[in-house]
Amino acid sequence: MKPYRPSWQLESLLWSRGYHLVAGVDEAGRGALAGPVAAAAVILPYGEYPFNDSKALNAEVRELLAAEVKRVALAWGLGWASAQEIDDINVLAATKLAARRAVNRLELKPTALVTDYLKLGAPWPTLAVAKGDQRSLQVAAASLLAKTERDQLMRRYARAYPQYGFAGHKGYGAPRHLVALDQHGPCPIHRLSYKPVAQRRLFPVSDPS
Repeated sequence: MKPYRPSWQLESLLWSRGYHLVAGVDEAGRGALAGPVAAAAVILPYGEYPFNDSKALNAEVRELLAAEVKRVALAWGLGWASAQEIDDINVLAATKLAARRAVNRLELKPTALVTDYLKLGAPWPTLAVAKGDQRSLQVAAASLLAKTERDQLMRRYARAYPQYGFAGHKGYGAPRHLVALDQHGPCPIHRLSYKPVAQRRLFPVSDPS
């Protein structure tokens, strides 16, 4: 299958339907065991940009492109949902909450959205497509902001909770992270409803009993 290249094709569909101000939205951190889920919303002026799905880029390039997103965007906003909110309402609902918060923080109010298969519902008509961050320049830009901002936050958490190695794995289920959970149990930013955390909370592997 031919790989996608981020473009304006999805936004053009909405423009043709009369939605003249369209934002791209994406999230980061949904599968992590610790930390919040982050979302970003971006409105770019029409043009050509080097933005791409954040997962396809290394950290240095992501940081450079995220700075460029902030420089050129007509508007951008960030939204967060905490580990406790994820535990309380489930990760999908929390991701939608973070995304709505991001959109609501845009200085320009969009009339429609393009997302990476995230259906937010009213009041925004939404084109939610698979691989949106590979197909839309604005969703790709949002993915860069969500990923880099969350990574920065997890590096700050690494200083507060150095035993878990958050600066390296950003809260995902890396072997080092699981070993730290075995040894120390969860900390305040862990998602207690996630099975690997819940199991280690109740039955620490390192417990000799």
